[in-house]
Amino acid sequence: MKTEDFPKEIQPFLIPEKKGEMIYRCLGCEREHGIEKLLYTCPDCGQVLLIDDTDADRLRAIPGDLWRRIFDYRRMLKIPAVKGIYLYHEFVGPVIPLESVVWLGEGHTPMVEANGIMQEKAGMRFYFKNDGQNPSASFKDRGMASALSYIRFLVQGGHVSDVLAICASTGDTSAAAALYAAYLKPHVKSAVLLPHQKVTPQQLSQPLGSGATVFEIPGVFDDCMKVVEHLAENYTVALLNSKNAWRILGQESYSYEIAQDFEYDMGGKVMIVPIGNAGNITAVMRGFLKFYDVGIISTLPKIIGVQSAHANPVYLYYQTPESDRRFVPVTVRPSVAQAAMIGNPVSMPRVVHLTDIYNHKEGEQKVFVVQVTEQAIMDGELLANRNGHIACTHGGESLAGLMEAKKQGIIEENEVAVLDSTAHALKFSGFQEMYFENRFPLEFEISPRPDLMNAPTFVQPDDLENVPAPGKSLGNEDFERFVRRTAETIAKELDLKDGEG
Repeated sequence: MKTEDFPKEIQPFLIPEKKGEMIYRCLGCEREHGIEKLLYTCPDCGQVLLIDDTDADRLRAIPGDLWRRIFDYRRMLKIPAVKGIYLYHEFVGPVIPLESVVWLGEGHTPMVEANGIMQEKAGMRFYFKNDGQNPSASFKDRGMASALSYIRFLVQGGHVSDVLAICASTGDTSAAAALYAAYLKPHVKSAVLLPHQKVTPQQLSQPLGSGATVFEIPGVFDDCMKVVEHLAENYTVALLNSKNAWRILGQESYSYEIAQDFEYDMGGKVMIVPIGNAGNITAVMRGFLKFYDVGIISTLPKIIGVQSAHANPVYLYYQTPESDRRFVPVTVRPSVAQAAMIGNPVSMPRVVHLTDIYNHKEGEQKVFVVQVTEQAIMDGELLANRNGHIACTHGGESLAGLMEAKKQGIIEENEVAVLDSTAHALKFSGFQEMYFENRFPLEFEISPRPDLMNAPTFVQPDDLENVPAPGKSLGNEDFERFVRRTAETIAKELDLKDGEG
């Protein structure tokens, strides 16, 4: 559809222009810093940053109903730069010109309603948002599209050159970072640090395939993160973990898409999000707050963060009475939700800051944190996928969180939940195999349920002397006998009835 075919009152807003003035704002000393160079922490006090638009009043000057129409019509455009997260350009990165935007197909992932069996088990309506259908098969592409668009903008403006992008990862971050950096060659190269033997083979293959330099080091993600932070503080590198505030901006698009898919009616809605390094729950809160502040949505949905009992620092923080709260990192234990296996989340200060704002906006608690077992996470993933979904272990964690929140009375049965399945199920197929073969190490504390186990059945009737093999063809009579006897054996196993024809 061509621009001139849209309603006249919408046409001036359809193609977003470079506007606004963005700054880094410190959550510690509250000082402001320009965005002309890459910053990850405050140069004055070392605290983490958020990015604010100091000209946000221009967004409030546009009525909420007009914003809704702008986004709905803009979704019909064929311009690549606004097909992804920059559909919401004014809220994600208004200072980024469209010619700097990197779009590899990320964003607008499907929200799939659970079938009747699943909804009956949960006792309510709910959806999975399949963020594993992003280009590198995880939600991290949202943040990378933002961070690398910003780097591309700096390169095009002559502010930086020959960028080395670096990150610590449990798998998904490295895959996304390497993919988006590869698109910007030769100006950007990438290196990733992974905890040795703590990343699935599928996830390890991704940064290798994208040409990144991959380092494996002893320990867990938290140890990798400390090394990467040291590199970012002492060398000229672009840090791509969620400590990078541009990552948070991109991930806010998750909230904008859900609001748009619900026709901007967030009444009675609940978002369930794995916490991990706390960047995603930060982005989800901030996205809804932005839409709320300009009147695009009139109600803030509940947000429920989920943590495994094997990596639960945020849960423990909020279990403590408010007057005594002090964040204490934890030593993590093995978890099938590997991206959530983080004992010292980088974005914890952002979570505390935004949770307070979110809970006070409507005068009631809207943000909750629940804890689930490893058993519930793995069972949740398999149960979801047995009912038509492609949930990863973190999607299983979200389902377990829904069940736990429902049990605690945090969620009411007339509400509607959206569960974040952060990555594609195939990235974690090894855990499924371990479950089916009952070979989880004891420290995972997972015992397979027989009703969720599955395995292939080898079929070769005993009375068949000749069977097909590579390079060995059968005569007509032997082949017809092979087909007939194999089909009869399968029909008996499936208890099929004789039919006609």
